[in-house]
Amino acid sequence: MHLHRTPEKNNTVSNVLDMTSGNPCSLILQFTMPILLSQVFQQLYNTADAFIVGKYLGTNALAAVTSSGNLIFLLVSFFMGLAMGGGVVISRYFGARDERQVSRSVHTMIAFGLVSGVLLTIVGVLFTPAFLIWMRTDPEVMPEAVEYFRYYFLGAIAMVMYNVCRSIMNALGDSKRPLYYLIFSSLVNIILDLLFIGGFHQGVWAAAAATVISQAASVALCMIYLLRKGNIYTVEIRSIRFHKAILSEILRYGLPSGVQNSVIAFANVIVQSQINSFGKLAMAGYGVHAKIEGFVFLPVTSFNMATTTFISQNLGARRYDRAKKGARFSILAAVLMAEAIGVLYYIFATQLIGIFDSTPGVIEYGATQARIVALFYFLLAFSHSIAAVCRGAGKAFVPMIIMLSIWCVLRIGYIIAVMRLIGEIRYVFWAYPLTWSISSVIYLIYYLFSDWVHGFERG
Repeated sequence: MHLHRTPEKNNTVSNVLDMTSGNPCSLILQFTMPILLSQVFQQLYNTADAFIVGKYLGTNALAAVTSSGNLIFLLVSFFMGLAMGGGVVISRYFGARDERQVSRSVHTMIAFGLVSGVLLTIVGVLFTPAFLIWMRTDPEVMPEAVEYFRYYFLGAIAMVMYNVCRSIMNALGDSKRPLYYLIFSSLVNIILDLLFIGGFHQGVWAAAAATVISQAASVALCMIYLLRKGNIYTVEIRSIRFHKAILSEILRYGLPSGVQNSVIAFANVIVQSQINSFGKLAMAGYGVHAKIEGFVFLPVTSFNMATTTFISQNLGARRYDRAKKGARFSILAAVLMAEAIGVLYYIFATQLIGIFDSTPGVIEYGATQARIVALFYFLLAFSHSIAAVCRGAGKAFVPMIIMLSIWCVLRIGYIIAVMRLIGEIRYVFWAYPLTWSISSVIYLIYYLFSDWVHGFERG
């Protein structure tokens, strides 16, 4: 492919980070920190809902909100994966200095986000009761769960569009502005949660409404910035449309990531349905653990996002040795961080679960799961890190196949067998370390023996 190149120093890219020159380790760290803080505030959305709902509305309401996490991720994750694919396309062309293709990619991504958001809203609102019944949601929790879900999905377009805007900015090396916008919207969410639930004494629908309003505020800030003139990523309303060739690339690199995310989410929904059969205390304990795990694993998630951008930009610039160096650093850092986090979570599991709900049964279930999985976080980090490298190299099909076979088929098969033969909840929790171990071995073999650095050239 012939790429149109512009000078190294160009004022159209002054607001983004070129990761094809300079020290790889320091650049990845520089890019990771704002992403980490952004992820922290992203987690604050549902975590604030869970904390405030648990304190003001009780265990049933808490179970309704926390049990929604896996189902929401199942419906949203496919579109998030496609947005990640769009980020890979943008990073690649940015690394190659092809400004025309960068602009086309950005406008195609915006069009994709708008269409996806509308579709997700329709599906989420219409099929909420059917999804919850399929997940075997406790009848005591069902009315509030339906209420929370439907209000949440009324704002699905804001949720999708924020992830699209963040992918665009992150792909160009701008991880600071998404952080600023998230800080603002997270504070809005917390204030509205306290106002609607603590002040006006409304139900769980108010927690979802607060989340929707705050997410819409973050999207508005993102779009105001992207509409600014004179930048490589400038969005023009009249230019928002699908460019066929770019859309094909986004689907090529993003569809496997979307399928991978959906596969993981589907497996987790199956796990959730089994957990739900143990009653509302198990639902709440499992849900609170998921919230805490989402927080404590953020440093690793942030490193992975930075790694994907770094790999894409450098492979786009054909700097293969530099891509390898950055990958090695990111994998090692993620594994070490994950294990340190796991040890701390193992030690303080009871106290952390108790912050959300002091009910002994909820604490027991949540702490049991935490102490089974936490010491194996290094395996989870390793698998996700290699997957991030593969996505950045245009080889998203590889992690999709591994996740489909190990984190979905094997995990679900194991859980079904365990529930039929033993029926104890702790053996359900062991599904996670088991599948993380197997996927890590496969990823290690692929990373060591495949030619992943030529992923874009070889397709």
